[in-house]
Amino acid sequence: MSEPTGAARRRGPFKVGDQVQLTDPKGRHYTFTLEAGKQFHTHKGAFSHDELIGASEGSVVRTTGNVAYLALRPLLPDYVLSMPRGAAVVYPKDAGQILAFADIFAGARVVEAGVGSGALSAFLLRAIGDHGMLHSYERRQDFGDIAQGNVERYFGGPHPAWTLTVGDLQDNLSDTEVDRVVLDMLAPWETLDAVSKALVPGGILCAYVATTTQLARTVESIREIGCFAEPQPWESMVRNWHVEGLAVRPDHRMIGHTGFLVTARRLADGVEPPMRRRRPSKGSYGEDYEGPNKERGSQG
Repeated sequence: MSEPTGAARRRGPFKVGDQVQLTDPKGRHYTFTLEAGKQFHTHKGAFSHDELIGASEGSVVRTTGNVAYLALRPLLPDYVLSMPRGAAVVYPKDAGQILAFADIFAGARVVEAGVGSGALSAFLLRAIGDHGMLHSYERRQDFGDIAQGNVERYFGGPHPAWTLTVGDLQDNLSDTEVDRVVLDMLAPWETLDAVSKALVPGGILCAYVATTTQLARTVESIREIGCFAEPQPWESMVRNWHVEGLAVRPDHRMIGHTGFLVTARRLADGVEPPMRRRRPSKGSYGEDYEGPNKERGSQG
């Protein structure tokens, strides 16, 4: 049985073409690709790539200035934060939430819109494996080219489960029987009609948006289309801790707001979503709002 795409690049001694992440004594990271005969230069001296080729991961190399660097392969979260960018990347904390709460499983059929620099695509491909399907849609050719280069660099070549289409999702979506849809775009509500037709009953829609106005419109649009269960919106924040002896305290900096996530389950065809039990606060939708939730809220 052959190994999954990219697995061989994640284990064993360092080889030519491997990505290497160096960590200096101050914890700073430097990422490069191993090439025979090349040298890596820092302000603290240099060393030859040949010193790492054939060495075990977790080795330490010293520069001509006698500064020690720890050499490891970059984890995927490290890789996506250091790779070339066209658009902003989906941060690892959000990618992890998407994989968990959109329930991305091995073999899943996934549609993604808004490829950006390819960070989320790499996470999705590693989760679905070689026998899943990821069809990514990106409006801009330049972003698509950058994303394709980043993804292929990480996996060591084209991924057999990935198809990239340049164009609008709502105009080009032809996939059917889709298990999951992940939207990272300015106006995800514009795609809901096409997405609802592609998703299987019980399938999950996951939208990633940056602002509260986008969040509100996305949630209300999912409610109004009438073929999804109640959407669940949230955000996550990450704070590291300093631990040294008895000095245990939170770091002064944290990864705060990066974006909002919304998930919703596709209902069976012809089924109306159950009425929400919680009545919206008076004035939540404004006096002039005539959408279906005004009626539902008054009955709640």
